[in-house]
This record gives sequence, structure tokens and C-alpha cells, in this order.
Amino acid sequence: MKKPAKVLLTLVVSGVCLALIVTVATRLTLGAASVSAGADAQSTFNSKCAKCHGKDGRSKTFRGKRAHARDLTDGSWQNDVTDERLFNSISNGRGKMPSFKKSLSESQIDELVGYVRRLRR
Repeated sequence: MKKPAKVLLTLVVSGVCLALIVTVATRLTLGAASVSAGADAQSTFNSKCAKCHGKDGRSKTFRGKRAHARDLTDGSWQNDVTDERLFNSISNGRGKMPSFKKSLSESQIDELVGYVRRLRR
């Protein structure tokens, strides 16, 4: 192989390796951000919602029973409710549920919607 061809081959192989490293690093970073957002959503749920809905989302708490809080794990309810409605219920309140738009950011409410979806049984 001639010297220019070896140099070109080395550059191509190096470029491919660099692209792979960047791709893997990006995926790892996005995965860590997703785990962090999930942990934040769980923490927010536990501090704002678990009093009535319970940490498991089944609303078996004393306050939940008194307020007739929704069982968030119910599959048929999960099928019927949209993400938009969940977002609006968390933001503006619903029935005896208080509004959280003043104490939570829109991104926190979005994370809570995703967290509620993961409670489905």
C-alpha cells in the first residue's frame, strides 16, 4: 500500500472510531439525564402527591380514602386519560386535588405525568 493510501485509511478509521465514541458518550449522558429526571419526578411525587395517592399510587392512604383520590395504577383509567388532561389536573387541580402550578414548574409537571404513567399496573 502506498503511503498516501495508508494515511487516508488511518484518517477514515480514526474518524469512525471518534464518531462511535461520541455516539456512546451521548447515549450515556442522555440515559443519566433520564434516570435523574425519573428520580426527581419520584421525589416530587413523594413530597406533593403521596399524601393522598400513596407512594405506590393506589390511593390507600387515610387522606386518599377521605378525599376519594384517584387510583393512579388503574389500567382502564390510564387508557382513558390523556397526558394533556393529567398535566392540566396537576397544574390547575381537580375536585379536592389542589393546584400545583404555583409550586411546580411546567417541566416538573411534565415529569410527573411521565411518572404517573409508569405507575400503571
